[in-house]
Amino acid sequence: MDKKANILNHTGNETSKQGAKAPRYEKIAIDIAYSILNDEWQVGDLIKGRSTLSGKYSVSPETIRRALKLLEDLSVVNVIEKKGILIKSKSAAEAFIKEHHSKDRILSLREDISHMIEEKRLIEDAVLSRMDSLIEQALIMKHVGIIHPLEFKIPETSHLVGKSIGDVRFWLHTGATIIGINRTGQLLLSPGPKLVFFTGDVVYYVGNAAENIERVEKYMSKKVDEN
Repeated sequence: MDKKANILNHTGNETSKQGAKAPRYEKIAIDIAYSILNDEWQVGDLIKGRSTLSGKYSVSPETIRRALKLLEDLSVVNVIEKKGILIKSKSAAEAFIKEHHSKDRILSLREDISHMIEEKRLIEDAVLSRMDSLIEQALIMKHVGIIHPLEFKIPETSHLVGKSIGDVRFWLHTGATIIGINRTGQLLLSPGPKLVFFTGDVVYYVGNAAENIERVEKYMSKKVDEN
């Protein structure tokens, strides 16, 4: 495969993967730059009028004007009013193509990272969902001798009423971990640190050491005026 054919094939691949990201006028500018790089148009050639390009690419004159303005700003061509488009620099055309592909690679990497972040979010959501299912199953199976979550009911006089899980630092004071709260028949699984305790809440927790039970009961029963 010769150099020209190889470049054209490479361009086609790039267009299929990246082209949708670029506006129409930019794609036309890239195509013109490739035509110059492949010597289809040579330095010093004068293309007669924008209408020629407008017909070739089947776009409006305004789209061609924007494409040529982009190339003119990069010193690839020189638009001469009432005469045509002068091909000015092959090296500038090549530099424009390289810059375009670099930008496309950056955009592609950005898109890949965005997809990876979304996949990570979906995985985290799936993990949390399975964790909730595990906790719910643990609560269901508490009476069949497999897993034994413990529980306590918050009395009206408890210092926990009106405070969040994060405020009271439950684990720090008791060594136990809250896995759910039953509030008037509604089961709240994996409650976060911002959840506030209400009077009558049934709190489910787990802890390995026997002393956890005593510590939890003592801490839960502490009255407001004992703080």
